[in-house]
Amino acid sequence: MGLVPTPTELRARARDDLRMGLPVCLQADGARILAIAVETLDADRLAALRAVGKPYVAVTARRAQTLRARAYDGDLARLELPDDADLRWLNRVADPAADLSAPMLGPFTTLRDGTDPGLARAALALAKQARLLPAVAVVDVAQAPSGITCIDGLLPPEQAAYTEVVSARLPMALARHGRVRVFRPHDGSEEHYAIEVGTPRRSEPVLARLHSACFTGDMLGSLKCDCGPQLRAALAAMSAEGAGILLYLNQEGRGIGLANKMRAYALQDQGFDTVDANHRLGFEDDERDFRIGAALLQEMRFSSVRLMTNNPAKIEMMEANGIKVVERVPLKVGETDENSAYLATKAARSGHML
Repeated sequence: MGLVPTPTELRARARDDLRMGLPVCLQADGARILAIAVETLDADRLAALRAVGKPYVAVTARRAQTLRARAYDGDLARLELPDDADLRWLNRVADPAADLSAPMLGPFTTLRDGTDPGLARAALALAKQARLLPAVAVVDVAQAPSGITCIDGLLPPEQAAYTEVVSARLPMALARHGRVRVFRPHDGSEEHYAIEVGTPRRSEPVLARLHSACFTGDMLGSLKCDCGPQLRAALAAMSAEGAGILLYLNQEGRGIGLANKMRAYALQDQGFDTVDANHRLGFEDDERDFRIGAALLQEMRFSSVRLMTNNPAKIEMMEANGIKVVERVPLKVGETDENSAYLATKAARSGHML
């Protein structure tokens, strides 16, 4: 390997490039594309992309449904970019903020031939991983421009491995005997944290919670969700029992990132529920990867848990990845007038046991 970046390291670099408005090159089976995230695209790079070839815009099928565009490729649609389309047109395709006040009327010309959509699909996945809106401007190229390294667009992403970087004692208001462990993934993505309360035995099922980061709820006391109360209730329960593990996973906004979460909140203010807001943005109901929780528990030598959750998907993912869930411990706290509709939607549309 030496000093040459690995495919995993090149993918991490590609995510950063998309966030900075740079193009990435993806290739497979002799085909190549250049892709730039619409959210970070500027006029100069749009002109440069047009100079290379005829671009199109790839969006997810969720976003295409809102735009009334045909998703011939199943989970995505490739929209022809009109010659007179500017950045405003592109941003309105990608961002649903003005869907109600100034809807895109189309009609859109949707591509169904040409390059295999697999590379466009890979570019959309990278945009999601970069916590950007899932919409990319794409052009087919014969070879990568000078200075741009192509990566294998169809290489399945590896399940991230984690290294514990450091741990230190942390007495907390809700759990005086605490220790924070910081885990760094090998793929360059976000770090995650394990808060160990007491000294839980590895030979017994540990009281555990997978808690996704929620800046608005955990830090600001938002009344729009029940995350903050769940975090505090879980720590208090572990302290009362004398032991437990709370995994604090950096998957803000069900895995779409804080900026997109705020976009979803703005759509909720327009009358959409939490699921429809995500769909209009181009995301699925829930983009989180709960395999991370199983990997961290195994890294700490836990094999079974009493899982504090109302979400059946967490139970299924733990079981599927080698962690036995011997008991589900309900965690029903934090309902307010402001979040009652949100909780009802989670129960009705996402299967949460509330």
